[in-house]
Parts: sequence; structure tokens; C-alpha cells
Amino acid sequence: MFTRLRMVVAVAMLTVATYAAAVETRGSHPETYVVVRGDTLWDIAGRFLGKPWLWPEIWQANPQVQNPHLIFPGDVLSLAYLDRVAVQPGPREEAPIGAVPLAEIEPFLKNLRVADTFEHLPYVVGFEDNRLRGSAGQAAYVRNLAGAQVGQRYAVLRPTVRFAQPRPFRNLESNGRTMALDGNLWREYVPPTGRNEFLGFELAQVNVGTITRTPSGDVEVATLQLEDSGHEVRAGDRVVPVEAKPYDLQFFPHAPRSQPADVRVLAVADSFSAAGPRDVVALSAGRLDGVDNGTVFSLWRQGRHVNNKVTGRNTSRMDDRFTASGDTVGLPDEYTAHAMVFRTFDRVSYALVMDGVKPVRVGYQALHPDQP
Repeated sequence: MFTRLRMVVAVAMLTVATYAAAVETRGSHPETYVVVRGDTLWDIAGRFLGKPWLWPEIWQANPQVQNPHLIFPGDVLSLAYLDRVAVQPGPREEAPIGAVPLAEIEPFLKNLRVADTFEHLPYVVGFEDNRLRGSAGQAAYVRNLAGAQVGQRYAVLRPTVRFAQPRPFRNLESNGRTMALDGNLWREYVPPTGRNEFLGFELAQVNVGTITRTPSGDVEVATLQLEDSGHEVRAGDRVVPVEAKPYDLQFFPHAPRSQPADVRVLAVADSFSAAGPRDVVALSAGRLDGVDNGTVFSLWRQGRHVNNKVTGRNTSRMDDRFTASGDTVGLPDEYTAHAMVFRTFDRVSYALVMDGVKPVRVGYQALHPDQP
């Protein structure tokens, strides 16, 4: 849905001591490591520490790295924490490498948000020349945009998903109504949870524009000149002022301070059912659950209960259950990936899948990254 944008360079503003944790190395490792193109501190920590979210430990042991979000091919990193081997920075002949690939998540930082309601927001009612859709260079007409001034910039948002538990999502039309024939039959079955609550509406930014005319006389609408050619605007899309700085690009990965209860993958952005590395997932926990930017979870497929075909009934019917029933055997949970939270709301957060061994699907559980 969203195209890759320019590389983002973040300036570190927090101290590593905030998130320092005990280092557990993967046995033998070299005293130094030379950074090569394609490396990130996340990858290097995963290779030598076994826990990629502990990359601030490598930064702390290497004071020559002034900005942890900027390492260069050829830099020599110390992996000997006791005697702190002296190292020298490498040549600066290539572009810097980020500790976390922020360019992968920037479009989602700009274009996805969660709100408790959207019905009160101004909305698009039509377009110039009675067009069915609007795009860059065309005018959209917006109702209930009180107090708007000529020259003001507004973002056009579209309600896309209703998040709730135990059913994690409902797809929405552009006017906010539930999509006809919407259902979960084409997605993996979502396991039951102990939570039963509404979590919020996802709103996706589809365009931006500038006010060129305000309501007056018999004209009840404001005119919004659209600027973005990436997505067409539809009648029913909502309009809000453009935020000057809607998010923070400073990420220091860390384990959750305390494990929120029963956190699940609610949805996979830009995908029907599965997510892999560098994809974005929505999680059923946010600020009210103690989740903040940089929180790292491990994502697990919940173990099922299957028919015991040796001692139980011999049937060809699939019987893949989440709870025991009759003569079934419980299977273990299965690790799939690590994910780092990069934007939080009250009860929902968005996380970037950093690495994994299997696809992540809706309903998978998010646990402490040290979960065995």
C-alpha cells in the first residue's frame, strides 16, 4: 500500500543505561568485528549475543560510536567487554548504516493511527466535475470543516479496520461502515483470549491537501486541493489537520518492563494473513498496558490440540483445537519471530517484524523476548 520513502537518520537522545541489560554471549566470539555493508547493530547483536534487542550493549562497549543509529562499513566494533579493546573508526567512504532499519517503518509511522472514534470528523462528500474519486491536482469537497482557513493543510484519512477482542478486526468501507460479507474465513482462525473489549479504529492516511476555499453563503463545503498522487480519495474519507511531528524516530530496543496480559497480533498491515521480516503488525496492547516505543516481543503460534489417532477415534475429520476436547493431545507453542514496537496508542501498538523463522499470522501471541 505504501511506497518506500527516503532513509531516515535518527539522532540518539536517550542514554543506553536506561535499557541496559545483562549480556549473555553465544559462547566463543571474536574480540572485534568489522562492519560490512548490510549489517545493523540489531543483526550483529543477534549473531554474537543471541538477543538482538540488546544491541545497546555493543554500543555501550564502543564509545567511538557516537551515534548508535550511524555505523559505517569498515567500523571495528569491540566484543570484549572486560578489557574494552581499543578500536578505531573505519573509513567514511560509504553511506552510514542504521541500528534499526527506520526507512522500513517510516511510511507506517506517517500513515497509520488508531482512534476511539472517527464519526465526528469532517468528511469528503464529492469531487470536482462530479468525479467518483479524487487525486493529486484535483479538488475534494469537505463537509463540517468549521474554522478552516485558506492555506491550511489537512490529511485525508480512511477508516480501514475495527480492532476488538476476541474478534480482532472488522474491515471497513471508506464511509466507516462494516464491509459487506466481511469475515475471517479466509484468515487463520484466531484463538480465544481472556480479554473482551473494543480497542479502536485504524485510520490510514491516503492523501494530503490544502484549503483553497472555505464555506460561504449557500456553499456548505470547503475545497481541499489534493496533493498526493499515491492514493485516490473516496467520498466518506475523513479529514484532520496535518500534524507537524506525529511520531518519534528514537528507538532503543528493550524487553517489556512487565508482560501485558494476553497480547495478540490483531492484523498484518498490507497483507491478508501473514507477515515476515520488515512487515508491520498491529498488537493488542498499548500505552495503557505499559508498552512504549522500542518494546520487543517474541511472537508465538499457540499450540493446538489434535486428535490422538492411536488411542482415540480414527477419523479423517480435521480436529485442530485450542482447548482440550475428548481424546486429544496438546502440542507446544511455536516461536515465529521478534517484533519491535515503533508507535503506540492507548490499547493498540504497531510493531516491525525484525527477524523470524516462520510467517507471523493474526492471533499469534506476543510474549517477553526471553520466553524459552
